[in-house]
Amino acid sequence: MLMKLFKHEFRATGRIMGPVYLILLATAIGANVSFRVLLDSDYTVVNLLGGLLMMAFVFAIIAVFLAAFILMVQRFYKNLLQDEGYVMLTLPVSIHQHIWTKLTVSAVWFAVTLLAVILASLISIADIHTVSNFFEGLADLLREVFHLRPADFTNITVICLEVLVFAFVSCCVTCLQFYAALAIGHSAASHKLAWSVAAYLIISFVMQLVSGIGMIFLGEVHLPSWNLNLDIYAGIHLGLWLMIILVAVYGVIFYPLTVYFMKHRLNLE
Repeated sequence: MLMKLFKHEFRATGRIMGPVYLILLATAIGANVSFRVLLDSDYTVVNLLGGLLMMAFVFAIIAVFLAAFILMVQRFYKNLLQDEGYVMLTLPVSIHQHIWTKLTVSAVWFAVTLLAVILASLISIADIHTVSNFFEGLADLLREVFHLRPADFTNITVICLEVLVFAFVSCCVTCLQFYAALAIGHSAASHKLAWSVAAYLIISFVMQLVSGIGMIFLGEVHLPSWNLNLDIYAGIHLGLWLMIILVAVYGVIFYPLTVYFMKHRLNLE
């Protein structure tokens, strides 16, 4: 049943994100034509058209990020908190599985969106010379990587995995902040969206307050001077895991809040 839930979620979101990506790639091609041909024209109208195509590409980049973000919130709201919730919450799937499905699918679309923007940016500036230089640089980079010492290769690989973990945790926590606010707001008898917005603002204020107090506390506390003798790789690993843990702490707070209000306080009327 869980796999069917994932399939349904990807299908529902893909119907929206797919056309958005196609529009992004189309505007990237338009920006490439504009950059290579139209902007160098002696005709004002052609230059104006080239400028409009470049603007369309910039707006498309902004729109694709907004689409992924709005879809993340909209799917949770529409699928679980509105009329669809009567059906979805009767499926033989737990609240935890519903939430993790939404989190995973959202994280995947965030990652695909980033890759799509990178690809579109490359297309917008691509010509034969640029593409040739890109692949030559990529080949040089791969040769350097494979000629590293085993210890260096292992450390770089682990760092890349840690960055991916940090990105995934950050995406999940961002989603959970909105999910928690929506779940809290929809425990009210009326004005659910207004209460959801209020809950989000309160949560954000508390987060900022706690973070500020924490920074002040760390600035005032004089820790013993430990000589850790960390090399550059160990320092990067330590910094990444500290960031992962600090971000995950918020997730540990938001997740139980979301589950509790979804299980015990949800008001779909």
